[in-house]
Amino acid sequence: MKETLVAPVPRIQIMIGRTLGGCTVAVIQGLLVTVISVIAGFRPANYLAIPIALGFMVLIALTFAAVGVAIGSGLQDMQGFQLIMNFSSFPFTFSPAPCFRSRIKKLPLRIATGIDPLSYGVDGLRSALLGISFYGQFTDFVVLAVLATILMFFGAWRFSKIEI
Repeated sequence: MKETLVAPVPRIQIMIGRTLGGCTVAVIQGLLVTVISVIAGFRPANYLAIPIALGFMVLIALTFAAVGVAIGSGLQDMQGFQLIMNFSSFPFTFSPAPCFRSRIKKLPLRIATGIDPLSYGVDGLRSALLGISFYGQFTDFVVLAVLATILMFFGAWRFSKIEI
């Protein structure tokens, strides 16, 4: 990491490269899971919606990669940066709330689910692949796109403050 920070390249480009690199890895992993799901018997409601689902996969990956860069940029220990990048999405991933949004009765849990960006990603994927949506596909897209943009700017600001 220190070697990249002293390169004669603007830090914003390094940050964008890190974020897009993490996004690319996550999308490839998501595509592998999708292919395995199709082999195992999953059939989307409409095959023409697969590009929309891919768009939601990219937005989800971009959002969480930007979260990783934003959090990891504040670390003093450069070895911890990659650890944070890889594990930034774990709390969101292991929350069952995005999958069971319609069954949650308690108000605090419903609020927490509404704050969780993965809820909108799962809902967008569910809408694209199965035609079932809680928030609406447009709302899912807008929330993820706005959040990814805000996190990219926040991550860029934090990344520019890193001291070597």
